[in-house]
Amino acid sequence: MKLSIIIPAHNEQNRIGKTLDAYYDYFEKQPIEYEFVVVLNGCSDKTLQVVHARQNKIANLVIIDLPTAGKGIAIKAGFANALTRDNDLIGFVDADMATKPEYFNDLVKCIGDYDGVIASRYMKESHVYPQRPAYKEWGRRLIYQPLVWLLFGLNLNDYQCGAKVFKRRVIETITPQLSVKQWAFDVDLLYICKINDFKILEVPTTWYDQAESKLTLRGGLRMLASLFKVRLKHSWAYKKFCKE
Repeated sequence: MKLSIIIPAHNEQNRIGKTLDAYYDYFEKQPIEYEFVVVLNGCSDKTLQVVHARQNKIANLVIIDLPTAGKGIAIKAGFANALTRDNDLIGFVDADMATKPEYFNDLVKCIGDYDGVIASRYMKESHVYPQRPAYKEWGRRLIYQPLVWLLFGLNLNDYQCGAKVFKRRVIETITPQLSVKQWAFDVDLLYICKINDFKILEVPTTWYDQAESKLTLRGGLRMLASLFKVRLKHSWAYKKFCKE
């Protein structure tokens, strides 16, 4: 079993080094072959230098430096790169280590006969430290979750958690269809999985919320707007599901 972990990074000079060190130390002790694909996107700080310095220690570290910022752009590029090698599982995780390596590995352990496994911060057994602000929680419950259900018929607890892993055939199928550049990328990905009848398992996780999170209130509003663009993009599929 070979695992490729995509790590998108936008101006992460203060966090990416610790994340790579922790993931390397953990996966070196696991009975699985692995690699890290760090995809810098639109970085204007010293993220590249920090990651380059880790190549002396981490032999199986691939670096992609993109001039344009965007989580979706970065992960799609990482997927395409990972597919050039014989990886069995391909996933992605945030650069801020909100998901510690042992909890990412939980996804790998759970995959079994499923096509993909996604981490959830909002299931009953999940743990989030520290507790999320009330405006984020109620915004999710009252606006975001109902909107995703209405537009896509996706019935999951957490679409945006930055820890997901999939079997190779899933990534081969969905990568050419991915087009969202920013935060609604995860919904686009999961809906494409639904269109292709892939079985996705959602599992509770332990999440360490980071103070420097890049998703602001303004960004959240843009993400909501982008959901309608994703829905329009997949209008043919939506009509198909309605008929069924």
